[in-house]
Amino acid sequence: MVTEGIVLGHKISFRGIKVNKAKVEIIEKLPPPTNIKGIQSFLGHAKFYRRFIKDSSKIVKQLSNLLNKDTPFKFDAFCLNALNR
Repeated sequence: MVTEGIVLGHKISFRGIKVNKAKVEIIEKLPPPTNIKGIQSFLGHAKFYRRFIKDSSKIVKQLSNLLNKDTPFKFDAFCLNALNR
C-alpha cells in the first residue's frame, strides 16, 4: 500500500497535502523577472502554490500591478521585496 506520493506537484499523504520541496527550490533559484513574460511566469508558479504561501494575495497583487497596460514596467526594490517573501 502506498502511504504517500507526488500528484500534480503536491506531496499527498494520509497527513494531508504538502508542497514538493524540489519544485520550491527550483522556483527560489529563478532570477528576478526582467520583463512582463517573467512576471507572468512567476505569478503562474505563485498561484499554483498559493495555498502554501502566507499572504499570497498581497504578494501577487503587488506584482500584478506591473501587468497593467498603463503602467510602465519598473521592477524596483518594492517588487523585489514582494518576490523574496
